[in-house]
Amino acid sequence: MSEQVAASKTAHEVVSNSVLFSLIFFSGAMALLPISTYFGSLNYIWPGNTTYAALSAVLAANIVLVGYIIIAARDDTSSREESQRAASKLESKKER
Repeated sequence: MSEQVAASKTAHEVVSNSVLFSLIFFSGAMALLPISTYFGSLNYIWPGNTTYAALSAVLAANIVLVGYIIIAARDDTSSREESQRAASKLESKKER
């Protein structure tokens, strides 16, 4: 019984660490990428045109947001699969 609890806690900690890492990564990307895109495109791609630079920054922010949604959906799916595997293992051990 204690082995099952330890394995469950370890799997939960790994999932929590990956979720925390992706949250920190995408938070940093959301803070830095649109700002750097704005000023980079303002100075190098469309010199002096703030409208196109702002549109570029909005596009960059949306790309980061879509990336975060995709990663979050994958993490949710994998955590569901892991919990289903753990439940099936627990049921098979109960039958023995």
